[in-house]
Amino acid sequence: MRRKDIVCTEFAFTLPKGLVDTQNRVHRQGVMRLATALDEILLQKERKVQENSAYGILVILSRVITRLGSLTSVSPNLLEGLLVSDLAYLREFYNRVNQQGNTHIPTECPHCNTKFSVELELAGES
Repeated sequence: MRRKDIVCTEFAFTLPKGLVDTQNRVHRQGVMRLATALDEILLQKERKVQENSAYGILVILSRVITRLGSLTSVSPNLLEGLLVSDLAYLREFYNRVNQQGNTHIPTECPHCNTKFSVELELAGES
């Protein structure tokens, strides 16, 4: 019997500053799932994205963030309130998990050539 690799599709993150909601609560801990083809397709259909392509990151993040603090629903309008440092963090985190499928990078010891993987921490992760 051959063992199948288990693919992780959700990743926890911690924002550097946190999103402040309308009740003045700060949300820093969150979960992001991998993006799907449908996420990318629906992104192109969004009117705000057609009018301003820069808005696309807010739309795609609102689709893939499954939890942010006590929020279980995240809209592009809500994400408009992110500080630039948190938006940059989420953009990098999104790219990392969707391009590599994990938060680890392969590396090699320069002295003994042993290969291993290291989990990268972005600013704000704890």
